[in-house]
Amino acid sequence: MNNRNYELVVIGGGPAGLAAAYKAYETGVKSILIIERDKELGGILNQCIHNGFGLHYFKEQLTGPEYAQKFIHMLEDTTVEVMTDTMVLELTQDKRIYAMNSTEGYMEIQAKAVVLAMGCRERTRGAIAIPGDRPAGIFTAGTAQRYVNMEGQMVGKRVVILGSGDIGLIMARRMTLEGAKVLAVVELMPYSNGLSRNIVQCLEDFDIPLYLSHTVTGVEGKSRLEKVIVSQVDENRRPIKGTEMTFDCDTLLLSVGLIPENEVTKSANITIDPRTNGAVVYEDMQTECEGIFACGNALHVHDLVDFVTKESMRAGESAAKYIGSHYTHSNQVITLKNGNCINYTVPQKVEYDRVGNFVELFFRVNQVLHDVNIVVKAGDEVITTAKREHMLPAEMERLVLPKKLLKPEYNEIQIEIN
Repeated sequence: MNNRNYELVVIGGGPAGLAAAYKAYETGVKSILIIERDKELGGILNQCIHNGFGLHYFKEQLTGPEYAQKFIHMLEDTTVEVMTDTMVLELTQDKRIYAMNSTEGYMEIQAKAVVLAMGCRERTRGAIAIPGDRPAGIFTAGTAQRYVNMEGQMVGKRVVILGSGDIGLIMARRMTLEGAKVLAVVELMPYSNGLSRNIVQCLEDFDIPLYLSHTVTGVEGKSRLEKVIVSQVDENRRPIKGTEMTFDCDTLLLSVGLIPENEVTKSANITIDPRTNGAVVYEDMQTECEGIFACGNALHVHDLVDFVTKESMRAGESAAKYIGSHYTHSNQVITLKNGNCINYTVPQKVEYDRVGNFVELFFRVNQVLHDVNIVVKAGDEVITTAKREHMLPAEMERLVLPKKLLKPEYNEIQIEIN
């Protein structure tokens, strides 16, 4: 068996892994390995050829590959090693990584700290149980995006898209630009799950209809998809009989949610938050397993890559500090609870002693809200409030909590919407 030792191992070479590795190097760690299962670095950014990336971090508008390439160039002047086309099989709590590739074979890699940055994957037809035949022509939106943008293959000519997440919206525009006819975007919820700018730029600008409170209730076709049946749903998301619409099409794209990739996380018995499907973390991005950190879409699904970068740099910097001092978390831990209208909160735990001047809280609401107050409470005590005019489940919210508002005797604080 091939044995190796590093101070820091970053699992995943997408935007999260690249940012974490670069920041750890800047903070003083020189022995760093990035493990990536694909043949090149960049992750999902490589197939996102549309612009709109980098406005927050680089202060310029970039395509996905351009954004990734900037970080790849930044790493070229460092001692960070990269191992591509390599699959991580297992991670242990004592930070041993078992991995495999075609040149080195089976490897055991020992690290002083680990950053989990594996990204996320798409929900498939099987995960949402669409009834009907099983013909060719049904793809996840991300798979279709890879075929069109990276492999140069057109997936269909007459297209229906289920789900109005950002990937689905972007693929509605992409397929139209490539000459396909996008007949409809169908959304189960009474609101879109994509960013407002994508609704305008990808649907409204191309006169593509969006059917809210609708879902696919039937698929017909022999060797290739021929028809998709769409029905309206009630307030309990059940199809309403008599509302069926039939679309003659050869392609159905699914944009029905993303799931953080955490098989490696689970192999180390790290606690998973059932709301995010990612690891439970402290404010420094460390999981409950000492020396293992998590960031990016493996932690929770983000809507902007710039937020992934910022969060991942915090994980890289924290990992570097851990390598230098091997700090452990104390018993003065404040647990964050999800209150009224809150779907999830990250981080889930805050250690009072280790918080700097402030702690950044990220959360999503579970419904469309207007003119509301974010309320942070410890028991019946209101710590702080913040007003918001609009809040959407599709857009991640950020709240900065100054340390002076926290008290060491707090066991838990709750975020709620009133």
